Amino acid sequence: MHATTDITQPHVGTRFPFGQFRPRRLLVALAFLALALMPGGLGALTRELMVDAYTQVSAFVAATLILFYGAERAFKFDIGNALRNAKGWQVPLAALLGSTPGCGGAVIVVAAYSSGNVGFGAVVATLTATMGDAAFLLIATRPDAALVVLPLSFVVGVLSGWIVDAVSGDSMAADTSKHCELAPRIGATRRRDYAFALIALPGLIIGGAQLGGVDVRAVFGPSMEVVGLVGTAVGLFIWSTSKLTAMTNASDTPVTRMAEETAFISVWVISAYLAYDYLAAYAGLDLEAMFSSVAPLLPLIAVLIGFVPGCGPQVLVATLYINGLIPFAALIGNAISNDGDALFPAIALNPKAAIWATLYSAVPALIVAYGFYFLAPGFMN
Repeated sequence: MHATTDITQPHVGTRFPFGQFRPRRLLVALAFLALALMPGGLGALTRELMVDAYTQVSAFVAATLILFYGAERAFKFDIGNALRNAKGWQVPLAALLGSTPGCGGAVIVVAAYSSGNVGFGAVVATLTATMGDAAFLLIATRPDAALVVLPLSFVVGVLSGWIVDAVSGDSMAADTSKHCELAPRIGATRRRDYAFALIALPGLIIGGAQLGGVDVRAVFGPSMEVVGLVGTAVGLFIWSTSKLTAMTNASDTPVTRMAEETAFISVWVISAYLAYDYLAAYAGLDLEAMFSSVAPLLPLIAVLIGFVPGCGPQVLVATLYINGLIPFAALIGNAISNDGDALFPAIALNPKAAIWATLYSAVPALIVAYGFYFLAPGFMN
């Protein structure tokens, strides 16, 4: 009988007719609502940023996730068995899964490691290659940079995995006596999930038009505000009533998984958007001047931020890059060093392996980051 470690136990919440709210998340959601309803410039700015966050990022995240999870369900592909039988291709496949946007691919590899299907090199490869949920933000806002970051992270991940396997051998083999329930099951698709999917479709149309250079506020008028704010509100409701931390269970429906994970990502994106613009508009901070004063340390700081489990801090780093406050060198350093949400199950299953994998990923992150900083300082800036 395997011991079960559930790293995403639901918190006790307040029961309402439409769900059970988690108190801390409810407070955050109510704070967002209060800011959006503020009179004058603050409320107007908040609503504008929420609409932009939804149409520029959240709608694209929803579309990507529904395609990914829909294909996974339709083809019924057992990735764990494929990785176990891949032999020499195990590390490249693990890096490929890690380099896919979001944390799902990296979580799959960590789960495969816990069951003995892959070696430690595959874990290092996937954690090095993954950019986590910050990849969605980069793809939606700076696709040119994403076309460099994601393939480069993949290559670095493959090389790192092969080197680690050659050096460590079987010394970091997984303890298969443990099993990790990555996320509790939700069950049947809920009305809130269908509502989120329904509003995401016009959001995607507006976001696509915006990427094409269309003046979307002139074309779509008030309907753009309605789509963005309703989508944001539904996402906040899903997030504030969710019993998950970020990851979803593979047995849940693609629509439910899309709604849950997009809602989680959206909260961090909104937070990053608001934090940046509030500081610039109301705190009087010249963030560009502040960061330029410590420019040589920015790649190192970004790499160290990558050590923090979860995707929230990494979304903030990507936001700073998109707004021109940090160089590409810092972005790529963070992308290689950060492990996203996949680090949570890794810590629960094998803390020693998780720590070593994180430290191993820091070495290529620093090399690549400072390589760009000194050799190509203006690249993709």
